[in-house]
Amino acid sequence: MKDKINPDYYTKGIDCIDYIISHSMNYLEGNLVKYVTRYKFKNGLEDLLKARWYLDRLIKDYNEKGEEDETRK
Repeated sequence: MKDKINPDYYTKGIDCIDYIISHSMNYLEGNLVKYVTRYKFKNGLEDLLKARWYLDRLIKDYNEKGEEDETRK
């Protein structure tokens, strides 16, 4: 029986949730990592588009907080 909670694409090497927690990521960051990590094994382009949505939102929030773009330093 397949594990529906921790399928293979979540547990290759390090469990995705453990990586997210170990880096103190917030919701947006965690979902970005999750979708990029699993796209090859689950939903392909759909997961990449979800990852892009989370990245765009993370960038929007970053800019709204007035934080300096790291590439401009």
